[in-house]
Amino acid sequence: MMDKKKTLYMIGNAHLDIVWLWQWQEGCQEVKATFRSALDRMKEYDDFFFTSSSAAHYEWVEENEPAMFEEIRERVKEGRWVIVGGWWMQPDCNAPGGESFVRQGLYGQRYFREKLGVTAHTGYNVDSFGHNGMLPQILKKQGMDNYVFMRPGRHEKGIESELFEWASNDGSKVTAFRIPFEYCTWPDELKEHVLRCAGEIKGEEGSIMCFYGVGNHGGGPTKRNIESIRELDKEEDMPHLIMATPDDYFRDIKAQGKTLPVVSGELFHHSSGCYSAHSEVKKLNRLAENRLIMAEKLSVAAKHWAGGRYPLERYTEGWKKVLFNQFHDIMAGTSIEPAYEDARESYGAALDTAARGLNAAVQSISWHINIPMEDGMKPVVVFNPNSFPGKFEVEMESPNLKENQILVDKEGKQIPLQQVQPLASSNGRTRLVFIADLPAMGYRTYRLVIRETAHAFPDVESTDTTAENRWFKIAFDEKTGYISSLYKKNDGTEYFSGPAAVPAVIEDRSDTWSHAVRIFDKVKGCFSGISVKRVENGPVKCVIRVTSTYGSSRMFQDFSIYRELDFIRVKTTVDWHEKWSMLKLRFPMQLNYLRATWEIPYGTACREPNGEEFPMQNFLDVEGANPGLTTAVNGLSFLNDGKSSGSIAGKEVSLTVLRSPIYANHEPYEPDENLEYVYIDQGVQTFTYALFPHDGSWENSHTVRRSREINEKPIALFETYHKGELPQSASFLDISAENVLLTVMKEAEDGSGDVILRLVETAGRSCETQLRLPGLHREAALTFTPFEIKTVRIPVPENMEIQENNLLEDAME
Repeated sequence: MMDKKKTLYMIGNAHLDIVWLWQWQEGCQEVKATFRSALDRMKEYDDFFFTSSSAAHYEWVEENEPAMFEEIRERVKEGRWVIVGGWWMQPDCNAPGGESFVRQGLYGQRYFREKLGVTAHTGYNVDSFGHNGMLPQILKKQGMDNYVFMRPGRHEKGIESELFEWASNDGSKVTAFRIPFEYCTWPDELKEHVLRCAGEIKGEEGSIMCFYGVGNHGGGPTKRNIESIRELDKEEDMPHLIMATPDDYFRDIKAQGKTLPVVSGELFHHSSGCYSAHSEVKKLNRLAENRLIMAEKLSVAAKHWAGGRYPLERYTEGWKKVLFNQFHDIMAGTSIEPAYEDARESYGAALDTAARGLNAAVQSISWHINIPMEDGMKPVVVFNPNSFPGKFEVEMESPNLKENQILVDKEGKQIPLQQVQPLASSNGRTRLVFIADLPAMGYRTYRLVIRETAHAFPDVESTDTTAENRWFKIAFDEKTGYISSLYKKNDGTEYFSGPAAVPAVIEDRSDTWSHAVRIFDKVKGCFSGISVKRVENGPVKCVIRVTSTYGSSRMFQDFSIYRELDFIRVKTTVDWHEKWSMLKLRFPMQLNYLRATWEIPYGTACREPNGEEFPMQNFLDVEGANPGLTTAVNGLSFLNDGKSSGSIAGKEVSLTVLRSPIYANHEPYEPDENLEYVYIDQGVQTFTYALFPHDGSWENSHTVRRSREINEKPIALFETYHKGELPQSASFLDISAENVLLTVMKEAEDGSGDVILRLVETAGRSCETQLRLPGLHREAALTFTPFEIKTVRIPVPENMEIQENNLLEDAME
């Protein structure tokens, strides 16, 4: 029998899937209908509280129904309409990059503060399909000390208690609550739901949150919901029911001073198929994130170097479009097909905003470079958007070279130059490839000049099936097209124990979410090679193209091996026409004592090689000892520019390329053989992955940098000669510690013109670094703890001190 020693905090809410089995236009209308209903309930019941998240919903109401927005504002002031989440949307918490989670809070919390006078104290992603392990640090630095989620459920991840301290690998903690059953209820009375939640209080007394209200397609608490709570609370054998908010619950729990269990790292698994479903939306998201980040950085440089413009409002709007499409049912690939037509349009707008800003920035800087006149000379300016120096591949379309025309740097030193197949099938055009040695966050000017005598550089040593440079040698089986050997020269490491880069087709009869599926390993066949041939070779790179087929599908892998770069870049095109299948690229490793490290948003995670599917950011690294060699440790990093998951089973690494379930197919629905369905990931897609063999661990190699190089590529453009105040090569900043990465340089959202820097410690070790900003005539000494995300504000007046900010761009308390 229950008694009043047990308390249920009744949380009135309405889960709003803004896009799912409907498009955003229907979702927008449902937001208004749900908010109207909640406001009406407040008029009828003076003890009713409504809990709600997602700033984008409120912006819609503000713009479309301003009178209702004013009602909400008054209820927020009254304290009965409670803002949680603090983010622009409730996003997928796996696929977006680290900076996207920062921007979710930056724009969400600032909107709530400006428009409603409050910020959220409780993070809130009740329907997201797993939660990356760096969120506690991000939440804390956005002003949120608590977190509410529901997935993975108890049948998917065992946790000692539904209430616990959740820690990220930097040591940050938030108090987290896992909803034990559902975040929504039917419109009728709640007795069964209340008793089920009360049963989770294991002692004679205690408390728990109980969420109620019609959800998914909106709706919210009904009159019958609220009246049944009042009626049930009067019954002697029922627990005490109080209308409340998550903030109330967390405040009261903390006041009790109880010691809570600590859960460290990521919260998985739920719906593992969502890690890879709908390749296009995940690739568009990665591309848009990177292009906006590049545009912001170079726009700051252009403003301070060349008097360029920083389009703050346009970049903010571009980011909001990206954040909207990170909504969990869009980014996870689980919505209906027309929703992805909408997403494609929205990402296109964001990409266009970034592309125009990026072009304006580099054109502004290059126009101010002092380039002396020389007959027959054509300048080429190459920009590095990354915060570290290095050698980068540059490809650019060009008019055909003139006789005796070569490439030189600013000192007149000849640079190896190679012509490859142009994008245009037309006379008069070619495509140039060279390796540019670029300063950190800066540029270098090269020149195409006429010289009667020129140095002849040797071609990359290669055949149709082999290629090598001073670091490694790679070989392919001429019949299958699979890698037969990847050999590191300095110590004799042979990385693979068998055929590698094998495109394996996996049987996958699961629904779009892959409910209750964690491992995809039922191989029903592999692509077979029909051609292995060298299609490019010169002093810069060799390209070996492997063409293979499976069923009615076709795949091209162009393996680029460079004379001056220590990794292999693989541009891949898949023309896919299979159904109920998954495609993986498999790599059987020969290393013993394997350690697997996956990049996650603004951090890394070490995971067991148990064959389970896991989400992934820019890289996955495996490291271990090669049998029979004295070298202690070698590693191989798998880099990518748009893939989002993979698996490791024992010693076999698999990169997941795509899945082809039916759009929005949710169990227990069984497809009807008499109906036609649309399958995901059909047709042509391209992506790039890379293999980076390295000595020692990834932390002491350049894995993080290499992964950025293929995601934030250099920008090259032809210029002309002209006078200018800028030198032919310059760097905007310098960071002394190699394990500290600058990910963002932007202007502050408050319109002050102050420069905001985001820096991340990437290797899990404390350090000090010198930050020099020649472009701003400033410098500072910074201290980092392991995996710390640090935000630095540089005021415009040079006599004002550099400040450390939180992730909302406010001064640290």
